[in-house]
Amino acid sequence: MLQGIVYILTNKHNTTLYTGVTRDLRRRVAEHKLHINQGFTAKYNIEKLVYYEVFDRLDDGVHREKQLKKWHRDWKERLINDFNPEWKDLAETIGVDAEYIQAVKEAYECGQHAPGDSGVSSPHSGLDP
Repeated sequence: MLQGIVYILTNKHNTTLYTGVTRDLRRRVAEHKLHINQGFTAKYNIEKLVYYEVFDRLDDGVHREKQLKKWHRDWKERLINDFNPEWKDLAETIGVDAEYIQAVKEAYECGQHAPGDSGVSSPHSGLDP
């Protein structure tokens, strides 16, 4: 069974929140920091991991992501405050350091999948690998 991880990112001023779901949080956070996908998070410079939840089943993670996306901002802020009161970037606590980010960058530049990537994705699924 595939694990699902729901996460919330913000920008350096904590003014914009982004909620996502992934099977590989470490890789996904590195991709956000590198602005691999030129979408919402790149446009608003959202790359600071402030919250995450791990689920045993991917579909439970997807369900939770949909739930959180419907929440008001103040509810999300309370959730983050309980988990990470100082809103610190948690990236390094999950292994996203400069060396790992560089490895992900090099993998993309060579046209390879990022470290830890299963190589299975669909740009239209709404769910990254």
